[in-house]
Amino acid sequence: MEDERREPRPRRRWPLWTALAVVVALVGCLLPAALVVAVVRTPPQRPADGRPAGPDRSPSAAPAARLATAIGDRLDQQAGALLRGDRPAFLADVDRSATADLTRQFTALRALRVAVWRAEPSGAPSPTPGQPGQWRQLVTYRYCFVEPACTPSPVLVGTRWREAAGGPRLVAVEPSTSARTGTRPWEVDELTVTVGRRTLVATTPELRGRLPGLLADAEAAAAVADRYVVDGERPDRYRIFYAGREEWRRWYGGGRPAWSGGYVVTVGGGHHEVVLNADALRAGGVGDLLRHELTHAASLPAGGWPGQESWWLVEGLAELAGAGDRPTVGYSGLDQVRRLLTAGWDGRLDDLAPADDASPDQVAASYGIGYLAVRHLLDRYGEQRLLAFFREVVHDRRPVAEAAPEILGVPWPTLRDDCVAHVRATAG
Repeated sequence: MEDERREPRPRRRWPLWTALAVVVALVGCLLPAALVVAVVRTPPQRPADGRPAGPDRSPSAAPAARLATAIGDRLDQQAGALLRGDRPAFLADVDRSATADLTRQFTALRALRVAVWRAEPSGAPSPTPGQPGQWRQLVTYRYCFVEPACTPSPVLVGTRWREAAGGPRLVAVEPSTSARTGTRPWEVDELTVTVGRRTLVATTPELRGRLPGLLADAEAAAAVADRYVVDGERPDRYRIFYAGREEWRRWYGGGRPAWSGGYVVTVGGGHHEVVLNADALRAGGVGDLLRHELTHAASLPAGGWPGQESWWLVEGLAELAGAGDRPTVGYSGLDQVRRLLTAGWDGRLDDLAPADDASPDQVAASYGIGYLAVRHLLDRYGEQRLLAFFREVVHDRRPVAEAAPEILGVPWPTLRDDCVAHVRATAG
């Protein structure tokens, strides 16, 4: 969830709302971003005489088939070497041009305690234009960290191979460039990692000194986030990546709003990965942000969420967790909510999501209204019914007009008016 960054205000310690918002890539996403692309096989074409076409006998068909088998064997051997921690074997069929990149990737994956690694060629290899003897092979890698029984996350990448006397040699692994997910940290950077009972926290070597504190905050946040699991199965391990300035611009595609200090992105297999912006975090705010973001990871469905209309509910629940046990009157964004009310807020909950270029006050007010509305639902109906309502709207994608009377026993217009009245009464 994209998070806001803003200048500190007097008597306020890094307001909770300065780091919260749903990652744009997740909005309306019907499928996990990195799901493998299916290979579509077209039916055989019939020649003019009407007889079924025979097998492909083009000059490149047989070499490509043999190469595909050989590449598959090399990928299997490499996967086994990675899981064993055998770096020489992992690099055995890697060309000198790719040794540095593959060594870095091997080291990062081992630091992340890779527990499952499967490489599945997708389609047939294709000749590389202008590079005689080189071929490009799409590969879906499926991976788990720490927990070997997890449902693997898939990532589709391009690999390039060179024909050689002893068999194909790997000359490059291209970073994944999914429009929805982007490049994962372990594909492009060195990582230093620490693992706790419920969390995994990774950062760059330059920021390794912050890992002990981050892990302690993450473990405490995980205990809170586990309360907000909606589908009955908590994350096997919360995955958290702490990004320096350059990594923030590169990991998962970068391009976050200027007010963003963190986000969650769906990576497939039912997993959500959290990214924190080191430049945006100030002392005292990391715990609030982690509770918010890990609650997203615990509560959101594997395939994304319906869209902007439910933004207030998605972010309001995460804000509720982020605020912890503090009373509503101590919520850090009340001043901004009050200013929005004074300016004439129209009372719409389905149009709260801030734009990428929104001002810090607009962002804070949007999150604040979401928080106050969800806090009202919690106080009136209790946590169990609140989560049931969340599941119907966010997981099952039912309109609030259907879910409200069925789960909460109140028509949606009445419930909406009650939430808006609570916002006005609390912040007015």
